[in-house]
Amino acid sequence: MVEAVKKLFGTDGVRWIVDRTNPEFALRLAMAIASYFPNGARALVGRDGRVGNNSIYNIVMGGLIAGGSKVYDANLIPTPALQYLVKALGFDYGVVVTASHNPPEWVGVKLVLNDGIEAPPNVEREVEAIFFESRFRNVSWHEMRPVEKIDGAIDIYIKSVKERIDVDRIKMRKLKVVVDCANSVSALTTPRLLKELGIKTLTLNADISAPYRPYEPAEENLEDLMKVVKAVGADFGVAHDGDGDRAVFVDNNGNYVQGDVSAVVLTQYVAEKHPTLPKRVVTSIATSHLLLEKSLVSRGIEVIWTRVGFLHIARKIMELGGALSGFEDNGGFAYVIHQPVRDGTMSAALMVELLASSNTTLSQLVEDVPRPYMIRSKMSVSSREEGVLIVEELKKRYSGHRIVDIDGIRVFMDNVVFLVRPSGTEPIIRIFVEAWEKTEGEKMFNELVKQIEEIREGLRK
Repeated sequence: MVEAVKKLFGTDGVRWIVDRTNPEFALRLAMAIASYFPNGARALVGRDGRVGNNSIYNIVMGGLIAGGSKVYDANLIPTPALQYLVKALGFDYGVVVTASHNPPEWVGVKLVLNDGIEAPPNVEREVEAIFFESRFRNVSWHEMRPVEKIDGAIDIYIKSVKERIDVDRIKMRKLKVVVDCANSVSALTTPRLLKELGIKTLTLNADISAPYRPYEPAEENLEDLMKVVKAVGADFGVAHDGDGDRAVFVDNNGNYVQGDVSAVVLTQYVAEKHPTLPKRVVTSIATSHLLLEKSLVSRGIEVIWTRVGFLHIARKIMELGGALSGFEDNGGFAYVIHQPVRDGTMSAALMVELLASSNTTLSQLVEDVPRPYMIRSKMSVSSREEGVLIVEELKKRYSGHRIVDIDGIRVFMDNVVFLVRPSGTEPIIRIFVEAWEKTEGEKMFNELVKQIEEIREGLRK
């Protein structure tokens, strides 16, 4: 068996269940982060609306102060808003206390560098080394700087979004939108922005409290939104996750729109709006290959693939010098000329502008996107290490086909494409199968499940 590596950071920050972990963990993590940066570094800190954050938010700020950082408290704020402010206001780094889409008993921490993008793996590894080796900086009492509140953070962020869209055109259209805020911090941005744009805005789950629906904006969690959009005759609905960096859409007929489909719709619009931008997109290996071949590559738009996790997408965009967009299949979308990270409120604003600029509906736009048959599933494993071994064995078994192994393995066959990858945050492996024919997709999925069960059984003997 592969020896487990000591690790804190997963695909998207550090996460843990709040009442199963000693609060000292949060203190040590914060001190490790502060110790990585120079003494006196200025840190902008914020949090999402989950109840468990109440037990650790001040602990995190205290740990940062004890490690020598000067802390500025933005309090309740969406992750993309804090990311924008870290760069725009010149902070040395940012910390968001959030577990994003995880269930409400989870908490977590995201580390943002001064460019507004989450820390890359090399920085994560250095923070982990400080944590596990207890190499913390402990500043003297007279060096500990008081926390300063940041006033007007949301105002600055909303102003920045409005500067990137055609406000006058939107106000003329008189659209109606329903927003599901997941009882968290997007309630502070998206409804307010839409109302300032002259849009009739209805909200669901807009009080910041324990969530009435799971934080993840998956189709099975958005039944209320789909019903309300259809009942009130809205132009579309938009749902966010716990920290507001995702935007999942519901069309005017109350139908759920898969995240990679809405990303295609928005990207095609950005390509028309900004013809001088580089004709490329950056997306994770988990996005549908067949979908992008038909909808983007056929239009002369290059697709750059990365590992799963938006930090890889954002950093690749910066490395390449720009793109039309960056996106995931889960509703994460970056309007790059605003910022290269996923931003749920900005995505909602861009969709509003798209509809205000056309004489069509979201359902018609979605209908125009050729969509392959997709199966997205997952299987439990005993550990992430077991998941890695399963993927390696599958790689051997399908070695006769073209394989991309950026993150897990994506295998290309004549009529079907599949991806199997270990989760970066949970003891599961994720399975994605796509085909233009349903029977081909189901056949491949059943074959994969059988193969994985066989491999898993062999590993546990």
